[in-house]
Amino acid sequence: MLEKKSLTCIGCPMSCSLELVIVDGEIREITGNDCKRGEVYARQEYTNPCRMVSTTIACISGLWPRLPVKTAEAVPKDKVMAVALALHALEIEAPVQMGQVILDDVAGTGIAVVATRSLPEDQTPREN
Repeated sequence: MLEKKSLTCIGCPMSCSLELVIVDGEIREITGNDCKRGEVYARQEYTNPCRMVSTTIACISGLWPRLPVKTAEAVPKDKVMAVALALHALEIEAPVQMGQVILDDVAGTGIAVVATRSLPEDQTPREN
């Protein structure tokens, strides 16, 4: 069975329009890429699409109420929502150092979530 699939490459800033020719579930031809990254991206996107997830999580006792985080590696595209929901429910305490692992295995993916900035503890005196 012959199938054609169109993709926009995100491997570099060129955003090439890729065309894949697929025969019996196997990529036979990739056209439209101006660099080698396009072919690599097309194969990955067709066989096992993955995405990095970047968001913020709640931080109690921090100088700021939210901490920016990201997955240490790309997660399977079908797990992105589960990862986002798990991070939405997460609450941590300051202080946190940039690069610190916040969660070892997010949503059963085996992928860690790391802080993308340091967040000191809030030193403001509290009223009783």
